[in-house]
Amino acid sequence: MVRLTNWLLQEAGTGISKTLSEILVCPLSKQTLRVCEESASLISDSIGVSFPIKDGIPCLVPTDGKILDVDDTMKDDNAAQDSASTNKE
Repeated sequence: MVRLTNWLLQEAGTGISKTLSEILVCPLSKQTLRVCEESASLISDSIGVSFPIKDGIPCLVPTDGKILDVDDTMKDDNAAQDSASTNKE
């Protein structure tokens, strides 16, 4: 049973279901969070904080949050815009 659980956690990776990502909000600003697959985290664009996703479980404890640099948020915004434009095509 333990081996199966460990295998399932490894297979889950950083993926969060779309429904869950729509429900979760930032514990500090109460604004929506954006999923960043590259850094395996949930990002609060309103305050520039990134919350890690560990074994498919979002860690939304305020002390787990990492303040993002301006460059990081701009890079993530550009990546989100690029992926949105390719999805439309």
